[in-house]
Amino acid sequence: MPDALPFAITEYGPAGRRPLDIEAIRETPLTIILNGREVVTLLCSARHPRRLAVGFLKSDGLLTSPDQLAGVDIDDDGARITAHVTVRHDPWAGGRDIRRSITSGCGKGTSFDHNVETASRRRIAADLRVTPAQILALAAELKARSTLYGRTRGCHNASLCTPSEMLIFREDIGRHNAIDMIAGECFLEGIGTADKLIVSTGRVASEILLKCVRIGAPVLASTAVATSFSVELARRVGLTLIGNVTAEGFWIYNDPGRIAAD
Repeated sequence: MPDALPFAITEYGPAGRRPLDIEAIRETPLTIILNGREVVTLLCSARHPRRLAVGFLKSDGLLTSPDQLAGVDIDDDGARITAHVTVRHDPWAGGRDIRRSITSGCGKGTSFDHNVETASRRRIAADLRVTPAQILALAAELKARSTLYGRTRGCHNASLCTPSEMLIFREDIGRHNAIDMIAGECFLEGIGTADKLIVSTGRVASEILLKCVRIGAPVLASTAVATSFSVELARRVGLTLIGNVTAEGFWIYNDPGRIAAD
């Protein structure tokens, strides 16, 4: 399926109205069914649905180990996608509720309080070191790779990197989905994350920070700003949090020693 669809529209500007041909990014519902029980419906670009479904379950704490995963079947009828995920454990053990809440990304999340409680017990102790120049270079590469954004102005981007190399690049209509696709790929491919950083676009709200904590990357850098709660959580768990990355510099919200001198 195409990742963008053509439309004829009217543009208004200083010279008045004129016809304009544009591309709009594809938006498709992805329903995740876990052991026969519907968990969530995400709105996504329909790219990498298997990785997105697994990554969502991983970052939401419903899937914690690769040996729990029995299979993933994807149904795509062109209008919507359904991911049937089968696991060998009971994801609702202990009476865990799957209450859905509307996140700042306007998607359906599961139990927010549960995620904050479990993720904030962690302490990120990885000794990854990255220089300011490396952060600026990775942010510049993220922008250069964002060709779908250049065509549609309708997506966010996220990447998994070493300090010197971008390893995984994903783009989607939602910044949550882009991060979840990275989580799913690391989970499925056995990619270690303790020596990696995530570089992304989009506001760093608490649910984005919690996803990065579950992925296990000790550094998160975004071209946008962070919310107060995400700063508090980063300081609580020891995650290096960087925001407002531009071509010239960035804001350091929290750094327990991972940002090295140039």
